[in-house]
Amino acid sequence: MIRFLQTPGPFKKYVLGGILVVICISMAWYVLPGGSGSSVFGSGPAQGVVATVSGEEVTTNAVQREAKQMLSQQFPRGGPQASSLLPYFAGRAADNLISEKVLLVEAQRMGLKATDDDLREYMRHGQLGQMLFPNGVFIGQQQYEDFVSRNNLTIPQFEDLVKQDILMNKLRDLVVSSATVTDAEVRKQFEKQNTKVKFDCAVIKKDDILKSIHPADAELKAFYDRNKNTYVNSIPEKRQLKYVVIDNAKLLAQTQVTPEDLQSYYDQHRDEYRVPEQVNVRHILIKTPLPGADGKVDPKAVDAARAKAEDVLKQVKSGSNFADLAKKYSEDPGSAKNGGSLGWIGKGRTVPEFEKAAFSLPIGGTSDLVQSSYGFHIIHIDDKQDAHVKTLDDVKSQIEPLLKQQKAGQASQRETEQLLADARSTSLEKSAAARGLQVITTDFVDSKALLPGIGSDPQFMSTVFSQNQNAPADEAQLHQGYAIYQVTAIKPPSTPTFEQARSRVEQEFRNERVTQLLTQKTQELSDRAKADHDLKKAANELGAEYKTSDFVPPDGQVPDIGSMAGPAAVAFSLKPGEISGPVNTASNGAVLMVTDRQAPSEQDYSAKKEQIRDGALQQQQAEIFNLFLGNLRESMQKSGKIKINEKELATLTKARTEENE
Repeated sequence: MIRFLQTPGPFKKYVLGGILVVICISMAWYVLPGGSGSSVFGSGPAQGVVATVSGEEVTTNAVQREAKQMLSQQFPRGGPQASSLLPYFAGRAADNLISEKVLLVEAQRMGLKATDDDLREYMRHGQLGQMLFPNGVFIGQQQYEDFVSRNNLTIPQFEDLVKQDILMNKLRDLVVSSATVTDAEVRKQFEKQNTKVKFDCAVIKKDDILKSIHPADAELKAFYDRNKNTYVNSIPEKRQLKYVVIDNAKLLAQTQVTPEDLQSYYDQHRDEYRVPEQVNVRHILIKTPLPGADGKVDPKAVDAARAKAEDVLKQVKSGSNFADLAKKYSEDPGSAKNGGSLGWIGKGRTVPEFEKAAFSLPIGGTSDLVQSSYGFHIIHIDDKQDAHVKTLDDVKSQIEPLLKQQKAGQASQRETEQLLADARSTSLEKSAAARGLQVITTDFVDSKALLPGIGSDPQFMSTVFSQNQNAPADEAQLHQGYAIYQVTAIKPPSTPTFEQARSRVEQEFRNERVTQLLTQKTQELSDRAKADHDLKKAANELGAEYKTSDFVPPDGQVPDIGSMAGPAAVAFSLKPGEISGPVNTASNGAVLMVTDRQAPSEQDYSAKKEQIRDGALQQQQAEIFNLFLGNLRESMQKSGKIKINEKELATLTKARTEENE
């Protein structure tokens, strides 16, 4: 389910509500000590498998695919910086997928099931309802298929993912059912969120202090010597490489699909192209009211809706254009703008009353009033289609690009294998020249370099930086294909001399010194202000900028102070006239004195209390579920039900691990 959420598409936000909790929790689990699943019992997972959960595999390919989708969603424009984060996202992806498996295994152990009836109910009335069944009417089989295929899924895959979501929602509902929020807790949270303060502040700016710091060479040299361990091997290992790129895009452009290829594929997959009986339908909907608090529907309102629908039906039968009447009168916003058209729909996709009428009408036929739980429908059939198998001509445009990708992939593999074999028996240069390919030779590069013909590819760099110098040619996968490469020379990591590191030393010295001076001056400012109970006088003596704020809420922003949710939140704990201690932000130091407090009104409380109660309840439910998942994972790891392939995981997250060391 999590990988479905990483794909761009119109329906991910509708399923996001239930499963987002799982993602957030698994992210929290990932940063807990031991949360990566280091406890392994028995034999570990096989190569190509990152983990198993009660025998269910989380494959390396699935983690890589998930990580790339997560990266693409976070950084849609890509770029070197984004690519360098792929190992970090691989760790996140692995943990998400493991947590997902854990929850599904536990739900099944508890006997929870997601039935076809659950699926139908969820599709019709759940978070997807307004997308797939606006006003209770199915959007149509073709639109449904388009809706799913835009997210690179088949109908069975999508419906299986939705069932997984239903199953995890059932588990979550059981786990969090004990959560409650009292009126006192709601009141306390309301006041915390809505009380405003006004304050005077004295600000000392880091940039002003930084301008006054001019270290001498002797000070910098002493700083370098004192912190020499931090510079050890800080000049990274560099390598000279030579490689040949096999670009899939070029091979794809050269690949041809023959009529025989198309026919063979079509014959093997004929069942996938079966189309059920369908009708191309329009409707006009006049809504009836929903039941009131007593469960009853106002009969007068129903009669009024019926009368309006009968009037529209008379206009239809008198020859008025159905599409124009739908645009004017229909209360189904999804189809009204399209002249009431729902497109092609199959059986089992609408409410029973609507389906029975639609499939009994002839082409061009119009129904009398059809009443459903949504209101009164007038149904018109534009076309009908018996169950049949699509012809090859119908599906050729779908099959051809798929076969082209397959053939190009096979050609890429063949060329890579042949090039590698020849390079090992002769040389990379001779093997490339025989195929008209270019050998690219680099100068010494570090592991984060952008390479000609490749760009940024952390996975490739991780591979080549684990290879021995002058080892036989080898292959590695790239984001755009394959490379056959050799490492021709290696410069090991080295420690820079003071002269080589001088600019870095000076920057780090100045940063350390400015932080010390800012802390000292802000503390002195607070001490003087408190001693004389005069913040303005202390500000003048120390050259701090003095200013007064407007009333600000807890989530407000104040110039030079920043977010009131940060260190400046201390202002909400002060009484009027009370002076704060040092408030250190990223770029400034400040001391605050509250001059006034503004309590929220009872009217505000009445308007917001239910919203606050809902928010507090959701937070408490998330905390309960977080604890449940953490305990469940710990228990399953201790019992050996979760097994982690540490070697496989380390390879996926290597760059991130190295940065953290």
